[in-house]
This record gives sequence, C-alpha cells and structure tokens, in this order.
Amino acid sequence: MPSTPPVLMRRLSIANLVAQIGIGVTGSVVRVTGSGLGCSTWPQCEPGSMVPVSHAEIAPLHMWIEFGNRLLGILVVLTAGATLLAALCTRPRRRRLTALALAMPIGVVAQAVIGGITVLAGLAWWTVMLHFLASMVLVWFAVLLVTATTEDDGPVTFTVPAAGRGLVLFSTAVLAVLLVAGTLVTAAGPHGGDPDTPRLAVDIPLLTQIHVDALFLYLGVLVGIGFLFRAVGAPAALNRRYATLIAVVLAQGVLGSVQYALGVPELLVSLHVLGAGLVTAAAAWMWAGTATRPAPPAPLPRTADPAPGGRPLAGASADAP
Repeated sequence: MPSTPPVLMRRLSIANLVAQIGIGVTGSVVRVTGSGLGCSTWPQCEPGSMVPVSHAEIAPLHMWIEFGNRLLGILVVLTAGATLLAALCTRPRRRRLTALALAMPIGVVAQAVIGGITVLAGLAWWTVMLHFLASMVLVWFAVLLVTATTEDDGPVTFTVPAAGRGLVLFSTAVLAVLLVAGTLVTAAGPHGGDPDTPRLAVDIPLLTQIHVDALFLYLGVLVGIGFLFRAVGAPAALNRRYATLIAVVLAQGVLGSVQYALGVPELLVSLHVLGAGLVTAAAAWMWAGTATRPAPPAPLPRTADPAPGGRPLAGASADAP
C-alpha cells in the first residue's frame, strides 16, 4: 500500500479527535431529550430490526434521535479505523504513533459495548456515567495521537523539570475527580435519558458543591503550574497551551454557573458536555507539551525496481525515481 503522507496522517488524527468529542455531545442530546430508550435493545434498534420501528410506546422523534446517535457512532468507528490504517502505512512505521492509533478503534468498540450495557440496563445512572468518562479517556488519547503525528520514536526531551511534570500529573488527577463529580451531579439531575429512569438518590446541591470545590481546586493547581512554568522558563509553546487550558476552564466554569442558575436547560447541558471535552483536550495538549520527541524522518524515497537476478535495470541510475 502507498505510504501515508504526513499531512494526511495529521488530518485524520484531528478528524478522529473531533469525532471523539462530537459523539459525547450527541450522546448528551440523546439524554436531555429523553431519547435514551428510543431504541429498546442493542445492537439492534428493535427486536428483529436494525432500524427504528414505529410503535405507540415510543415517540418517533425519540427513536430517530437515538438511532441517529448510533449512526454517528459508526462514523466514529470508520474515522478511527482510517486513522489506524494510515498509521500502519506510515513509512518508516512509528511504534508510538501506531500504538495510539490502535487504541482508537479498540476504545470505540469498548464504548459500543458500554453503550449496549447502558441500554440493556435501562439507562442506569452508573452506566451512563461510565459511558461519558470513557469518552473523556478517548479524547485524551486522541490528543496524544495528534501530537504523535509530528514526532518520531526517538528519545524524550522534557521541557520542564521533574517538579513541573509532577504538578501537571497532579492536575490531571484533580481533573479526573472534577469530571467524576460532574457526572455524579448529572446522575442525580433531571436529564436521565428517559422519564422513568431512576436517578442517583443524593442531594443535588451537595453534589454540585463537591463539583464546584473540585473546580476551585483544579484552578488553584493550574495557577501553581503557571507560576512554576514562569519560574523555570518553560518554552513559549508550552505557555500557549497552558493559557488555552486556563481560558477553556474559566469558560466552562462560567457556563456551569449559568446552567445551574437557569435550572439546567437542555441546550446548556449539551454545551457543558462539549466544554468538558474541550477541557480534557486542552489538558492533554498541555500534558503532551511537557515532553518532546524528534521530528519524524522524511518519507523514504522510491527506488528503481531491480531486474531479475537482483541487478538494476539497464540505464537506471541510483538517483532514478
């Protein structure tokens, strides 16, 4: 197969990242519209049918919203598969790039299984929670895949000292707590994907306060990272990634406050899910900026086909294409 051009590899990896964030947003649309059981089973939509079948128990709109989300899931699978194929065809092949590309279709298949469990479990809050958190993990690795398209498998050069990398690692752990706390608020909130779905029986203001406290802790850690980057003279590229993360986190915090004050309207819920994906992506981008690798080598040039017996064709020069 022909070698994958570097620009194509990067574009496919970016498309994969967009798809991973987008499927989380469309999943939130399914939830806030009460369409989570628009398809009553999995992997079929209805028993004996892969597509929606009209019946009195489920509104047609709910059927097609859920079915549309499943169709988008197929697009995510195709994007992840194309990214893996492109990585396998990169010449010379790069082990880290291939491993990260392989993680995408594996993760998408795992997400499909979790989604099936979610439907079969009647949208139990803990299954929906797991479904969302798995999406954020895939977003993280999708960002690492994008960065790997411009790096080789050579030795790592750290752009900040060990203390800085440790603080960034701690911020990642706090971000995980923040995301989990957010899903718990959702699990107790009004948007369960179906009106009859049992909700998490915990006081919503209490869970919201825990979520807000986790946000303030995360912002505090990010402020510390900013001072440390300045003290150690972090590269300008890493500082730009840090500034992007700060901007996205602040915007997400403002959006969350407005959402809570307005009684959790459906549109803002989906925008908040989009914000969670963007925060995760920005955090992964900063994480990747704390270590760099050499640029990949230029694609191998084509050489003349040898004549039978292993000798060059007559009149062919060593520089001939």
